[in-house]
Amino acid sequence: MARLGISVYPEHSTEEKDMEYIRKAGRLGYKRIFTCFLSVEGKNREEVMGRFRRLADEAHACGMEIIPDVSPAVFSRLGISYEDLSIFQEMHVDGIRLDEGFDGMKESLMTYNPHGLKVELNASTKLAYVENIMDHHPDRDKLVTCHNFYPQKYTGLSLKHFNACNDKMKSLGLKVAAFVSCNAPGAYGPWPVNEGLCTLEMHRGLPVDFQVRHLFATGSVDDVLIANAYATDEELNACAALNPSLLTFGIQREKELTQTESQILDYELKHVVRGDMGEYMIRSSGPRVTFADRSIPAANTRDLKRGDVVILNEGYPKYKGELQVVTKDMPNDGRKNVIGHLPEHEHVLLDYAKPWTVFTFRTL
Repeated sequence: MARLGISVYPEHSTEEKDMEYIRKAGRLGYKRIFTCFLSVEGKNREEVMGRFRRLADEAHACGMEIIPDVSPAVFSRLGISYEDLSIFQEMHVDGIRLDEGFDGMKESLMTYNPHGLKVELNASTKLAYVENIMDHHPDRDKLVTCHNFYPQKYTGLSLKHFNACNDKMKSLGLKVAAFVSCNAPGAYGPWPVNEGLCTLEMHRGLPVDFQVRHLFATGSVDDVLIANAYATDEELNACAALNPSLLTFGIQREKELTQTESQILDYELKHVVRGDMGEYMIRSSGPRVTFADRSIPAANTRDLKRGDVVILNEGYPKYKGELQVVTKDMPNDGRKNVIGHLPEHEHVLLDYAKPWTVFTFRTL
């Protein structure tokens, strides 16, 4: 089951606010915390250890794991050797994310640390680097990967590159995490540039629950972390309410739905893409059986565009009650009620609907 996570940046906030945020996320079922050593400057070893130990203890009390971002420069600044990761065990963190790498052998040896710490690799670049580590026979149970986030507009990953990276990580048997960005006013990350902190450029500025739904839909992401702090209560709740296993479309309604149309949209038995999937639409035929005896008068029967959600009305006696999501523009002869549509950014989710995919809707 995919997990959700949050991020905290102690040097930019207060311990009290970070603790409150961790508790709130923990109550909602979030399981991971990302934090960053890279931006912690001018602090001695004891100060850093104390600050992060308290965060880690609170995370664990709330059922969450915490993994900070580090690099060779951080190792040098804090006097850490790859052969001795005891400082991280003393901080009570669960692992370390290597924003930059060493030479392959060092990373492999780190996975055999006696403290049980996970080693998280950068999943966004240098695929040969990850293969090199695998060639040095690491402890695979302690090795995971996580993509970068990108504070600067237009610098995030393309979906094509993201998919290629994930395909490689999965072929190596490694778990993958990625970042999404909340849109809360004043949300920040570790650096002065704060134009959103997403992994995928196409996600920048879009609702965070959509970003999460998209990453879940890919089927290649194990953990999704909100990269900037602090997400609003509404954003945290919206993401926590999602089922990672369900392809979930966001729908904007176009008409006041009848009771039957509402029940079909929120079909309790779950919508399933027919196995004989066609070119023009995604079909969910179950409701036409469940609601066969219901009246569905014709209403809002305009021509159909990609992303429209329709229910067949009683002009189609055999198919009345079937729900369809349009994937290709076509005319409407008056027998299909357009109950709503997917906003443009939601259309990418149509690509993940395959024969027998189970899906549902979230009203926007």
